[in-house]
Amino acid sequence: MFLGQGFVGLSGAILIQVYDTLCDGEPSTYILILALTPTLVSLLLMTLVRIYEHNNSVYQDKKHLNAFSAVALIIAGYLMIVILLENIFSLPLSVRVITFILLLLLLASPLGIAIRAQREELSERLLLSSSEESSPTDTSTVIVSSKLEDPSEYHEIPDFDDNSDKSEDSDISLFQAVRTWNFWLIFVASVCGMGSGLATINNISQIGESLRYTTIEVNSLVSLWSIWNFLGRFSAGYVSDVFLHKRGWPRPIFMAITLGTMSIGHLIVASGFPGNLYIGSVLVGICYGSQWSLMPIISSELFGVRHFGTIFNTIAIASPVGSYIFSVRVIGYFYDKESSGEDNSCYGTGCFMISFLIMASVAAFGCVVAVFLFFRTKRFYRQVVLRRLQHSSRS
Repeated sequence: MFLGQGFVGLSGAILIQVYDTLCDGEPSTYILILALTPTLVSLLLMTLVRIYEHNNSVYQDKKHLNAFSAVALIIAGYLMIVILLENIFSLPLSVRVITFILLLLLLASPLGIAIRAQREELSERLLLSSSEESSPTDTSTVIVSSKLEDPSEYHEIPDFDDNSDKSEDSDISLFQAVRTWNFWLIFVASVCGMGSGLATINNISQIGESLRYTTIEVNSLVSLWSIWNFLGRFSAGYVSDVFLHKRGWPRPIFMAITLGTMSIGHLIVASGFPGNLYIGSVLVGICYGSQWSLMPIISSELFGVRHFGTIFNTIAIASPVGSYIFSVRVIGYFYDKESSGEDNSCYGTGCFMISFLIMASVAAFGCVVAVFLFFRTKRFYRQVVLRRLQHSSRS
């Protein structure tokens, strides 16, 4: 999940490179590529999809997933270097083509990891078939151990004979989830975090123009935002996983930390000092991506995985709802109020200061909500989630 969420954030920076290199500034060509490429990729790769009944080697899968993660981090670092060079120097077309070809090679490198994984799996199957012929007893042992290593057991929430809320100890439906405090606490925290973060990226170009940033700087900020978004999505789940396994920290505490940090990022953007957008966009971008990583994991742990899709997508409505509130009703209102002239343009720190002060307050309120969720679920994480993890590790 962490890896998939991370690539969603990284795709923005990749698409900007496609636009700059292949489209040569033509929006119509770019839209055509966006319309055709996803469909063609799905049609070409759909034959490679396979259903696996169980996992034969958790260690092998972890090794390959770590390799995918390393590739994602390398791509993010490479894009950051390219974006900074484009911001400092005016790169000729030939250099941009070369950098784009290198990017395509990096994007294709996970195919090598997948091919190597398939070869290792084939060799394991050959060894297993040979062991079946030589020793049927050993075969049954291998089958039992592979079932015990089934990663789906990690998501199955067992029933315990304790006094905890039974709605939190088993998979529950969307209708049952919306009747709990935990659902609405996650939803409100997501509105504060995802909504204000999405409103920031939606208006970052206008913010840069109002503060007299150059066009190249504004384009670089948009590209770098995608990388910060990726780092937030990628790291938040991993860090929270480490602290949960080793120290027993419930994940909502990390939601509170990211919302508090996002509030600081909004304050930096509101201040308007030179270079504020570079610092503010880093903080807000990483924290925005972290919300998209933490929210689905917390939802699956609190409500189970049987109805996870409907519950997750219902909570995800918080993102467009918050974006509309902050982009239209807050930022749009105060921008129009401060703008002047025939083109309704606005320049200076006053264009967005009040809006981001409001969003900083909202993010701080979301931090308080997440802290409340942390205290509500602290006992649940200790009695259910940690016991589940211990049971999974023993198996």
